[in-house]
Amino acid sequence: MRGSQVKRQIALIAHDNKKPALLDWVKKHRARLADQSLCATGTTGALIARETGLRVRRFKSGPLGGDLQIGGRISEGKIDLLVFFWDPLSPHPHDPDVRALLRVATVYDILIATGPATADAVLAGMKP
Repeated sequence: MRGSQVKRQIALIAHDNKKPALLDWVKKHRARLADQSLCATGTTGALIARETGLRVRRFKSGPLGGDLQIGGRISEGKIDLLVFFWDPLSPHPHDPDVRALLRVATVYDILIATGPATADAVLAGMKP
């Protein structure tokens, strides 16, 4: 951490057809995100790390329990912001896990961004 900068714990998740949008968002904000502590579900985290060079702690893929792992970190107070570009129009076999993740994020009152517009607004409102 440099000076008085606050290091945020940011979780990054995207459903398959939303991964390009999340990757574009991360690239757009790469400089700001480089000073944060990033984690992600497996496939999303691998993509972000490979395409941006950012350090990303990776959990399991969402369908294999990664959403639940991040939910656990939220319940432990270890996540400040959930950036989850999810697709509400496509069925997902792990939909109960997705709902559980969104539920726990709401219960613990952390910031949730579900698309580029909200992610931009939340990031802009965070103190550097």
